Amino acid sequence: MAVWMPTLEAQTAHAAHLEAVRKRDLRSGDWVFVTTRNSTYSICALGDELYAVSGGWFDRHGLAAKPVSINGCTWGGSAIKHDIVAARGLFLEFGNQVQTTRIQNVRIVRREEVTVQ
Repeated sequence: MAVWMPTLEAQTAHAAHLEAVRKRDLRSGDWVFVTTRNSTYSICALGDELYAVSGGWFDRHGLAAKPVSINGCTWGGSAIKHDIVAARGLFLEFGNQVQTTRIQNVRIVRREEVTVQ
């Protein structure tokens, strides 16, 4: 079965209209919740381009909450958009080269919205 891979031109055009969580828009303490086809990830921005990640692969390998970088998101090939943390329809790639299945949903919770009880 052949898999359709968009051309670089198509990816560039699509990137201009992505509804994405951009790295530059996150502050330390902000959370991003990403649901993929197979897993759910909880990502806390730590600052300095590092994130504490739980869920999915990280939980299965006993590495939850360890600081990791995020390379960006791909369309399923080698072209990567480095300035984003997550966008629906793309694949999230972490700094340890782990790539998620296709992102289904993304939700941001700002540091100010988190309440401690």
